[in-house]
Amino acid sequence: MQEWPEGPAAAPQAARERYDTDVRLARKQAREALRADLPAAHVGLGAMLLASVIVGLLTAPPMGALVAGSFATMFAVTLAVMVLRGARGANALRRTYLVTFGWANWL
Repeated sequence: MQEWPEGPAAAPQAARERYDTDVRLARKQAREALRADLPAAHVGLGAMLLASVIVGLLTAPPMGALVAGSFATMFAVTLAVMVLRGARGANALRRTYLVTFGWANWL
């Protein structure tokens, strides 16, 4: 016999439906909070370029290239994952761009 927070008279199906509704709502709110948009991704790309130039000027040019190269590698790996998951063409590039540089939403 299962123990329900509502007591022994609780309907298991109704409790399951409430639980499923709560989980869907929580996932929707998480998606909304983590959503990135194109302007934010442009800012992220600009911030990465600026950081690589500053690092290159303050240390050595190869270090700046290392920063830019790490983002280029991350972009390539993310694009490969998107293609393997079934995204094609411009949609794959857009989604990859958002994943790689959309972090600027939180700057």
